[in-house]
Amino acid sequence: MDWLTFLGLVAGVCTTSAIIPQLYKAWRSKKVADLSPKMFFILTMGVGLWTVYGVLRADLAIILTNGISFSLNAAMLVLYFRYQTKI
Repeated sequence: MDWLTFLGLVAGVCTTSAIIPQLYKAWRSKKVADLSPKMFFILTMGVGLWTVYGVLRADLAIILTNGISFSLNAAMLVLYFRYQTKI
């Protein structure tokens, strides 16, 4: 593995793992009132497109980190719609 791939993987792991504390908090507390579903939708679409880009470029770092990020952010959207309060 060359240093650019390693750098890409480290950067991807940092940005991908950033959602984990929020996801865990929402899952444990079942409270999502302060979250923006629009932001998570746009972010999920963005990392989904990055994943497609990575596939087209055959870039493993982009595929792995954005594919995982897509899954985590999609899970956050599921939790949002599952736990949102009905007004």
